[in-house]
Amino acid sequence: MRPYLAAAYNLACWITGNPTDAQDVVQEAMLRAFRFFDDFRGDNLRAWLLKIVRNTALSARAVNRAAGRVPLQPEWFESVASTDARWSLGSEPPGDPALISITEEEVAALRRAIANLGAEFREVLILREFEDFSYREIAAITGSPIGTVMSRLSRARDELTRVMRDERGEKP
Repeated sequence: MRPYLAAAYNLACWITGNPTDAQDVVQEAMLRAFRFFDDFRGDNLRAWLLKIVRNTALSARAVNRAAGRVPLQPEWFESVASTDARWSLGSEPPGDPALISITEEEVAALRRAIANLGAEFREVLILREFEDFSYREIAAITGSPIGTVMSRLSRARDELTRVMRDERGEKP
């Protein structure tokens, strides 16, 4: 499961909005995964592990909300946007020169836009665009029908496009 730690941490960060909580979530999720590893059936260990991470992160977020903690911390998104880990924590930026030329301000604006998406839209977007899961894998991780995953992803992309156009002052 070690190769999937970066993806687990990335997903936990986006769900909890807090790197410290995300570390705790990944640790708890790994303990759960080891405890129930004998029950694993299938061929996609990565998707199975991220489903555990997602469920653990959602539980942690609910506890944080009950305790009055803010689930998404904008300063975290700003700090991540200003580092080299622009795309997803633990991964390299895309090799396309047009994408590499994106400014730090645009990266920060994109991170803010993603952070402001509804949780159900944000998680499918992160799983698809940052972690490169298939629609079927995302459906398995989230426990949603594949059509719902496709719809949420489409709506998330549309909202990001709208927000980024507004940010640049462009007309639709």
